[in-house]
Amino acid sequence: MQLTYFGHSCFQVTIGGKKILFDPFITYNELAKDISVDSIKTDYIFLSHGHADHIADCISIAKRTGCKVVASWEIHEWLNKNGIANTHPMNTGGKWQFDFGTVKCVVAQHSSGLPDGSYGGNPMGFLFMTGEGNFYYSGDTALTLDMQLVPTWATPDFCVLPLGDNFTMDVADAVRAAAFAGCNKVIGVHYNTFGFIKIDTEAAKKTFEKAGKELLLPAIGQSITV
Repeated sequence: MQLTYFGHSCFQVTIGGKKILFDPFITYNELAKDISVDSIKTDYIFLSHGHADHIADCISIAKRTGCKVVASWEIHEWLNKNGIANTHPMNTGGKWQFDFGTVKCVVAQHSSGLPDGSYGGNPMGFLFMTGEGNFYYSGDTALTLDMQLVPTWATPDFCVLPLGDNFTMDVADAVRAAAFAGCNKVIGVHYNTFGFIKIDTEAAKKTFEKAGKELLLPAIGQSITV
């Protein structure tokens, strides 16, 4: 499975020929200034919650590509009101069979408000179960014991977890989250974008290594095989 990192919590995976983009926040991320939003092609956008640093480029990308946007009911309604009709609403605990595989929405302990101040519904994580492998994207979240349920549904080949602390888990909690999810390979997101979430990346890698786990921190714009 190929994964491309676009900065902050935005990444894209390709499964069964389908391109799936997560939490697009590129235009307003100074660290991603070399990424052209208009060059991104995608078949799906998955939104973990409604905060601007996860949804800022969603409408422009969805209008240009005609992709399907998967999000909470409240974000689905907000998108419909803003001219995006190709949406699929979901909520925590539900799952759906898409043309690339099955996705289950899982608990994320966070908040969710939309850019205009309206309510964004429950924040969510996603467990992808596909013929090319399984992975767990937690979305913005605290460490929660609900993560122990993930391997009862499917064993992730890798997890995508926030590391930046302050608004989400820190590195130590992300190590525990990976253990709860039954996963030894982690791609770190939601770090270093702005002052509140700066981390020591080398120290983070060593913390994961000491726990017998691998932390991958691809550069913005880099594609890796996972």
